[in-house]
Order: sequence, then C-alpha cells, then structure tokens
Amino acid sequence: MPSQKALIRRPSPRLAEGLVTYIEREPVDAELALRQWEAYVAALAAHGWETIEVDPEDDCPDSVFVEDTVVVFRNVALITRPGAESRREETAGVEEAVARLGCSVNWVWEPGTLEGGDVLKIGDTVYVGRGGRTNAAGIHQLRAAFEPLGARVVAVPVSKVLHLKSAVTALPDGTVIGHEPLVDTPSLFPRFLSVPEESGAHVIHLGGGKLLMAASAPKTAELFADLGHEPVLVDISEFEKLEGSVTCLSVRVRELYA
Repeated sequence: MPSQKALIRRPSPRLAEGLVTYIEREPVDAELALRQWEAYVAALAAHGWETIEVDPEDDCPDSVFVEDTVVVFRNVALITRPGAESRREETAGVEEAVARLGCSVNWVWEPGTLEGGDVLKIGDTVYVGRGGRTNAAGIHQLRAAFEPLGARVVAVPVSKVLHLKSAVTALPDGTVIGHEPLVDTPSLFPRFLSVPEESGAHVIHLGGGKLLMAASAPKTAELFADLGHEPVLVDISEFEKLEGSVTCLSVRVRELYA
C-alpha cells in the first residue's frame, strides 16, 4: 500500500524577504500567505494525505518551500545542499522529520548543490534539472544515492526558470506538462503536453485522478478536466510572487516501506 504522507512547513514571518530570481519583486502579504498555506494543507488532508509539520524556521524567509530541502526515493531521503546559501539552515529540521518517518538518510556534500525543486520523479525515472541552484556535483551525488535503488537519473538543462519543476511536472500517466516558452528542451521527455499558463505546469497527484493545482491557471484546469482529470484548485498567489508553486510547499512521501 503506498504511503500518503506530506511534509509541510509553516511560512516564516519574514516570508516577504524570500528570494526572487527570474521575476520582478512584488509586495507579499504575510497574513494572506498564512491563510493560503492553511487552505493548501487542508486540501491535502481532505484528500487523504497525512500532513507532517516540520519545525518552523522563522529566520529563513524561504523555509515554507520545504520541497527544496530533501528528495525522497523509495525509503531513502537525500538531504539537499541548497544552491542559495541563505537556505542551507533549512535542512536540519527536515532531516529530523524524515528520520522519524523511518527513512534512511543521505546527504549532498560540498561542492555539490542540489535543490528538491529541480527533481521530478516519474515512476523509476528521476529527472534532475541542472540550473542556477543545482550543479553537476549535486547531480552526481543524487545518482550515487538513487541508482542502486533502481532509479534511472536523467539530467536536463534549466535556464529559463528557477527550478526544473518551475517549468514542468507530470500527469498521473507520466505525460510531462509544461508551458512551452519556459521549457528548455521539451523533446527530452517521451511525452510532452504544452499547457496554456505558466502556473498550469505544476500539479500534485492527490489520488483518484485528482490534481492539486493553482487557481491562477483556469484554462489549464479546463484542459485537464477535458482529459478526464479532476482539478482541485488552491489560491497560492502570495507564494507565486516568490516563484513558488503547489509542488514546492510540501514533500510527498509515497513509497515508504510499511
């Protein structure tokens, strides 16, 4: 039976100071962000996900984007070494949380850098984006951790967005989805579906054909509904101002050994 656990982390009161790389900075409403985060967590719980709150890191503005701190394959957790130095203190609390779940814990070491937002898992294929936050040494260490478990690691270039998963995620059948102007090389993916909106490229499989996605992508939601999926929309406008998406706000752990 696959596990349905999701690690989450409450937004820092300093959220508005979070990093922005590819977009213009806009003011972030921290109170609204907290309400949006609570609604996001409630949506996961409503669809059968057990949410596990990692200890907050109030001094780390980006800490709500918990996905960047760890990559889990089967029951092995690889604690990342973020490419943004200001984010390196975020990993300690996450390490503790995955160890408590019974994961075997590995680490990315210097000179490697890796952020979880650069890692897209589709079955046993692990796509990893080589871009501003993840370097070749980080990819090498990810291969060393996951290939012995049966992963096929495919590195792909990322130059137009922050992370690989800022450009693409995948539908439950493995079709990769992305907003084409932001995807470096769509032809690297066996099946690629272009979506009309940037934030439509990010989905979380909730189970039973349901897809958690941002309310800011109504046309894409319509496209997915037309293809037989059931979109579940959440408003994450304040996180989108910091290049965040639905995937960055949790770490979904689906393959823990019972």
